[in-house]
Formats: sequence, structure tokens, C-alpha cells
Amino acid sequence: MATLRSPAFFFRPLLLLLYFSGLFVRSQSIGVGINYGQIANNLPTPSRVAVLLQSLNVSRVKLYDADPNVLRAFANSNVEFVIELGNEYLQTMTDPVQAQIWIQQHVQPYISQTKITCITVGNEVLTGNDTQLKSYLLPAMQSVNNALNSLGMNKAVYVSTAHSTGILGNSFPPSSGQFRPDLAEYIQSILNFHSQTNSPFLINAYPFFAYKDNPDEISLEYVLFQPNAGVPDPVTKLNYDNMLYAQIDAVYSAIKAMGHTNIQVKISETGWPSKGDPNEVGATPQNAALYNGNLLRRISENQGTPANPSIPIDVYVFALFNEDMKPGPASERNYGLFYPDGSPVYDIGMQSYLPRINYSSSGIKNTVSPATITSTSFPFSTLAICIAHLMLCFMIFSGLLYYFSSAHVSGIFILHLDTGNWELSHLEALNFVPVKNRVNLDQFFHLHLKFFGSSGRV
Repeated sequence: MATLRSPAFFFRPLLLLLYFSGLFVRSQSIGVGINYGQIANNLPTPSRVAVLLQSLNVSRVKLYDADPNVLRAFANSNVEFVIELGNEYLQTMTDPVQAQIWIQQHVQPYISQTKITCITVGNEVLTGNDTQLKSYLLPAMQSVNNALNSLGMNKAVYVSTAHSTGILGNSFPPSSGQFRPDLAEYIQSILNFHSQTNSPFLINAYPFFAYKDNPDEISLEYVLFQPNAGVPDPVTKLNYDNMLYAQIDAVYSAIKAMGHTNIQVKISETGWPSKGDPNEVGATPQNAALYNGNLLRRISENQGTPANPSIPIDVYVFALFNEDMKPGPASERNYGLFYPDGSPVYDIGMQSYLPRINYSSSGIKNTVSPATITSTSFPFSTLAICIAHLMLCFMIFSGLLYYFSSAHVSGIFILHLDTGNWELSHLEALNFVPVKNRVNLDQFFHLHLKFFGSSGRV
């Protein structure tokens, strides 16, 4: 048995458990989801993605289709899904019969086990060049909503569509936000629909594009949520220290200018690329980490924008994975938080504590190597650590170790005692299922000493 060098050896594994549980339980209640795109040829299977998202305690996912393999993989997971009807379906969906058939085929079979909460009808239709497609948008939204009503699902699933910030004709100052005059007729009808159905107005907002196009005039600190003097709104005298919040308030102002004050704005996409072409200024892993990390920290404070402080920000980060088959500039293929093998592209403040997931070929278990864990001052008192350690010892002596459901302790990886590997179980095993492995106390501490040395690194 390895020699104990300090009491810290006993506490480090437990500290990690405590840290994970506190961090991810807090994240569960904030308005953050993830966009799960699949324009790639090297992505893990949906069942393995479910394991990854379960470990991260992600409870909301947005798809760009209604992939049945994904919806089945997340059955009974408590993850809420936004699914999409692509632009190519809009004309067909204007037919109420076809809309009902689509709901019966793509929503009804899964909704009893997989939480589908929203259907987005089209994506950035109004800023495209297809005038005919624009005319289909509202009728398609209405047909889909009516189909949900007729099938008794309208209280569980709302209908919306996602817009780019290109629908704004004026975005500064935020208090003077206006929609483009040429889109006013379409948007007014869509706003009426949202007001009648109590559904949110969705915006894809990317401060990266504004910075990339004008880096000499736009402060990098301003777009990355870094400390800066901010930009005042000369009308309201409110100060904006980041561009995303200014964009959100500009949308609220534009909606208000059209006579609506009861429609919530949600961010259906936002993110920052970790890599780009030479002319894509600012596309670096460092900037991506700052943008997404600072955004998550801001949202965790549960505060709104300067003009709407009582309305918490609701965001879907783009994107889960780098997608190697997306067309366009290099940045389009590098928005992911993770590589396809499950390893983080960069650290956003949480990932330094997560192990890399090495997907096994068996498809039953996913074995992960121990994370590189730096010596960190964790925000727990010595008394709390000692109490929790005694509780863990009690479980060991009683002969029962438990898998904790990720709803309570997400990001905790169970040590596989016979191999020395960490083991991340599939979803069905993450519900307080007892693992009846008698644990020899010497073996337990030997394994922990093996992984946690005096340097604090594995």
C-alpha cells in the first residue's frame, strides 16, 4: 500500500465530488442549453452523446431536425428538447393535414418519454433571399401549432422560429432598436402569433461577427464580457458592458415599437469559434473560452439585461461539437465546446475538472481516463469536508457505493476497482442504483493514492 504523505490524500477525491455536485447542481437552474448539430462524419452515437450531456448536467438541447435516434437515446433522461422543421419543409407545412401527419410521426411517438418542449419552424428565414419562403413561414407555424392543439400537445410544446440579428434595421442605441422596414409586415404577424400563443421570440446572436467585421472600432473586451468601461445608451443612460445584452435589448425595443410588451426574447444560438480563416479576426480558443465562460458565469447570476433586469437571460450555446462537414469559412466548423471524441476544445471554467471521454467500442460502458486535476482551493470549509468524508467512509464500511443520479451529483465518475479506471454509466444506471461491491478500505485508499499524488496532478 502506498505511503500516506498528508491527510490531503484522503480528502482530494471527496473534494472533487463535493465540487462537482455544487457546481453542476447550481448550473441546473440557470437558463443555458446547448445546440447539438450533426453536420459531421465523425460524431459519437446519440447514446454516447446522452452520456456526455448527462455528465455535464445539461438539461436542455436544441436540434436542427427531429432525429428519432437522438430522441430515443434521451428517453427518460429529463432533458428538454427543441426540435426543428427545416426550411425545406415550410411549404409542405402550410397544409394542415401534412402538419398533423408530421407531428404524429415525429413528435407523438417520443413525447411520452422524451421531453419535447418546442418546435422551431424554419431557421433565419426572413434574412434569406427566398421571398416565397418568407410567405410560407407564418402559415407553417400556424399549421404546426394547430396540429399540436388538435392532438392535445399544445400545453407541452410551443411553436416558434429562429431569426438572425439581421432582421434589425437599427440596433444602437438599444433603446432605439427597430426591425427592418422591408420585414415589418412579416414580423408584425409573427409577433401577433407569439402574443396569442405565449411563445418566445428566438434570436441567433453572435457578437463575434460584429467584432470580426470591425475590430478597430469594437472593443474585444466589450464582446467577450471582459472588464471595460461599457457603452452608454444616450437615451436611457443605461450602460452596456457587453454587446450580447445590447443586442437583446435592441430586439426588445423593436418588439415594443410594434406594440408588444408581453413577448420574451430567448437566444436560440450564440457562441464563439475557436479557429477561423486568416481573415476571421478573433477566432481563437482563448477568445472562445472567454466568451462562453464569461457568458455562463453571467447567466448563473440570474440577472437580466440593463433594460430588462428582472427577465433572466435564456441562452442556447452554439455548439456541442465541432462539425467538420459544415460549409463556409473555417469558423463554421469550429464552434464546438467538444471534439468528437468527447474531449473539451478549451476550458470554460468547468471543463478542467472533467475527464476526457474515451468512447469504448462495446457501446455498453464508457471508460474515461482520470482527469488532470490541478491543486485548487475549493470553496468548502474544513468541517464540511470532514463531515462528508466521514459519510463516505460510512458507505465504504457498509459495503455499498452508490451511483448518484446526475440530477444531484453530475460529473462524478465512479472508480472501477478492479481495473483502476473511472467509469461513466449509461443513463439507466444513473438513478441511485446500488453497486454491491464490497470495498476493502486499504484498496480504496491505495487506488486514490495512485491517482492523486502530492503534486495534485494525476
